[in-house]
Amino acid sequence: MPDLLIELFSEEIPARMQKRAADDLKKLVTDGLVEAGLTYAGAAALSTPRRLTLAVEGLLATSPDTREERKGPKVGAPDKAIEGFLRGAGLTREQLEERDTPKGPVYFALIKQKGRPATDIVAEVLDAAIRNFPWPKAMRWGAGSLRWVRPLHSILCILSDEAGANVVPLDIDGIKAGDTTEGHRFMAPGRFAVSGFADYEAKLKAAKVILSPDERADHIWAEAQNAAFAQGLEIVEDKGLLAEVAGLVEWPVVLMGDIAEEFVPLPPEVLQTSMREHQKFFSVKNPKSGLIEKFVTVANRETADHGATILAGNQKVLSARLADAKFFWENDLRVAEAGASSWLDSLCNVTFHNKLGTQGERIERVAQLARAIAPSVDAAPDLAEKAARWAKADLSSEMVYEFPELQGLMGKYYAAPAGYSVEVANAAVEHYSPLGPSDDVPTAPVSVAVALADKLDTLTGFWAIDEKPTGSKDPFALRRAALGVIRLVLDNDLRIALDQLFDAQLLRHEIALNENGTVRAALLRDLDNEIADHGVFGAAIRTVLDHFDGDLSKHLEEVKDNLPDTSRDLLGFFHDRLKVYLRDKGVRHDVIDACLAMPGNDDLTLLVKRAEALSAFLSTDDGENLLQGVKRASNILAQAEEKDGVEYSYGADVKFAKADEEKALFAALDTAEAAIKPAMDAENFSAAMQAMANLRAPIDAFFEAVQINTDNQVVRRNRLNLLSRIRMICAGVADLSRIEG
Repeated sequence: MPDLLIELFSEEIPARMQKRAADDLKKLVTDGLVEAGLTYAGAAALSTPRRLTLAVEGLLATSPDTREERKGPKVGAPDKAIEGFLRGAGLTREQLEERDTPKGPVYFALIKQKGRPATDIVAEVLDAAIRNFPWPKAMRWGAGSLRWVRPLHSILCILSDEAGANVVPLDIDGIKAGDTTEGHRFMAPGRFAVSGFADYEAKLKAAKVILSPDERADHIWAEAQNAAFAQGLEIVEDKGLLAEVAGLVEWPVVLMGDIAEEFVPLPPEVLQTSMREHQKFFSVKNPKSGLIEKFVTVANRETADHGATILAGNQKVLSARLADAKFFWENDLRVAEAGASSWLDSLCNVTFHNKLGTQGERIERVAQLARAIAPSVDAAPDLAEKAARWAKADLSSEMVYEFPELQGLMGKYYAAPAGYSVEVANAAVEHYSPLGPSDDVPTAPVSVAVALADKLDTLTGFWAIDEKPTGSKDPFALRRAALGVIRLVLDNDLRIALDQLFDAQLLRHEIALNENGTVRAALLRDLDNEIADHGVFGAAIRTVLDHFDGDLSKHLEEVKDNLPDTSRDLLGFFHDRLKVYLRDKGVRHDVIDACLAMPGNDDLTLLVKRAEALSAFLSTDDGENLLQGVKRASNILAQAEEKDGVEYSYGADVKFAKADEEKALFAALDTAEAAIKPAMDAENFSAAMQAMANLRAPIDAFFEAVQINTDNQVVRRNRLNLLSRIRMICAGVADLSRIEG
């Protein structure tokens, strides 16, 4: 079986596109080969800045012969129908076969196709792949029609086996396939022939090209670590930058350079961001001081002076870049030391969203919500409000304008010069977290309060203007915000009624959207004072409506009626995200649904504790068997209620019990009810589940020994009411009707 080797050699491919392009080449070619009947043993795609390579092992030399039987029109059908069928089958009328069917005689065609050589199939497949390649951006050059990410210079395409290598005949816009390639642009110019993948890879390495991106990355990282270790320093790990740099060079040469002393005192993150974004340099830090003292750059060639000239040029450019960063830093510090009032004022002129007002207005809402949340997270309300007002201040700084990814972090650095405490400084950077499933969750009370307020304001705001995620579209990252709230609540074991927070913030949005600044501020103050004093959202709305008449009062009456629906919809969105979160942790979706049906489902911590306890209970034999018993009771009860047209929920009386098993069940239910209610009140779900588990044996015995639908109607009704009591007691723990199985 021959092996196939393809190389598409071009000008430099952007590093960010290489991995996807290699995968696309593999998929397009291998899918095309399989569709044409050519199976293979394995395939691997590789890339360098100037080439995409695909190696396919164990390819069939020819595609297999095929036979296809195709049913045609009825005998005697119009000539046009028969001629169309013949054209599709590639046959003549004499080659058709007539067969009898239940609907009469019908024409059948037997289409036979001889296998085709692999060279012909590969040529067709590769031609189609190159002409239809899905580059994010492509260009044309010269007089040809071919579009490629950068000008394509040559195509290597050979089939090789023990007898040797054969070039696949292919010509695309004058570029003919061959068996040659080029090495490094500077260190090994000129073309050379290859006979297969092993020969190709070895000759490329001899020509100063490392073909594998992973091998280049490993080489860069090892050399950088060794260089840093030799001077008692450490490389700041950056996997994204490592992958990018590995896509910029074919022969990586690691060089370590110095950072001028005047720039070393800058915050390490500023140096790291500037060097990564502008120069693609790795940062080298002193583990004792934490300061960035040197950098590592990766050249694409070896030089006679061992990189001295390259380093000198890089250090010159870097000094200019860091001079800008130093200028921003010093200017920002002066503003911070003056109180940073200009930053906060300028945010009032920055639009957050055209329907949700400015950043300044948003900060006001977040500050009030953070203050309201503070007692629930053991934070001082004044400090939480102060932290929320400062958290976005650095958005106006020159450093964040230049490097947006430093938002929050610079707020932490500028907080102390502006006179703020450590708690406020930490909240500035931590309130953005968690940004993803692997991101750390803040635990400091003030940071948690501000992080929750920030995310909840975003969610309620977009729900208020009815701009929710749809399908895969989520331009404002609302799913991520909801997951962030979930992780903040669960990881910090918080007991927060989300429903009330939703209502309060939704009303704040409505007030902000429908009144001028002075009245709006007064309304918000009254609202927040009422919530703080009474903790009851309905009373807060009533007070606002009593104090402010006119159109706004009328509007808020309408809002009050709509708020529950909006709030429920937002809570449902949270429940959907929570289901995904818990499923990843092994909790079944039906168990989650059984707990969501219970009261208090806006308390996420309570909800998860209940779900985890129920999940553990149902994994036991007692839990599984009790579930079947409860479902049996519910089914019998439902059938009887439908037949009799009444609801059996009036309470059973033990004096009508006949069988010993029936009396034992009465006693067991009394015991379980006495244990379950206090356990649920104390949120001791394990104890409640154990009390339910104790019902398994008496319920099993009851169904084994007792006939429910007896002729004695008094006894029958009593037993049906007893089944209703089973259902009611178990429903006090979870809605078991939602459990599958």
